[in-house]
Amino acid sequence: MIPVTDRLAIEDDEISISFIRAGGPGGQNVNKVSSAAQLRFDVRNSPSLPERVRERLERIAGTKLTKDGIIVITANRFRTQEANRRDAIDRLVEMIAAAAHQPKFRVPTKPSRAAKKKRVEEKVKRGSVKKLRSRRPSSED
Repeated sequence: MIPVTDRLAIEDDEISISFIRAGGPGGQNVNKVSSAAQLRFDVRNSPSLPERVRERLERIAGTKLTKDGIIVITANRFRTQEANRRDAIDRLVEMIAAAAHQPKFRVPTKPSRAAKKKRVEEKVKRGSVKKLRSRRPSSED
């Protein structure tokens, strides 16, 4: 079990991790060792996810989501398989946790008539102050 939130967890067998060769620093060793982790998680067929979380997760995943509904995360920040494996799992958990967070329902409001009137009066007052400042003294003074 991989805990995501206090109410949501995914089974270990729902994710598959394979190791691939990673580029970057490491000298000749980088050509021999497969240290990058590639995690695959089937969103559409996951029994652990509620429908609303599944829909939001597909939107959040973006380019990481394949046409078949599989999230593919490649982790190659670290030089060891275990660190990259942990990083890939953490990124998946973070993504699922973001999808599990339900945004608050917002009711759009409009300003009251008094608020509109006050705003216009303040604008007129400010404009008149600026107009008084911009007047140049006449040459007769």
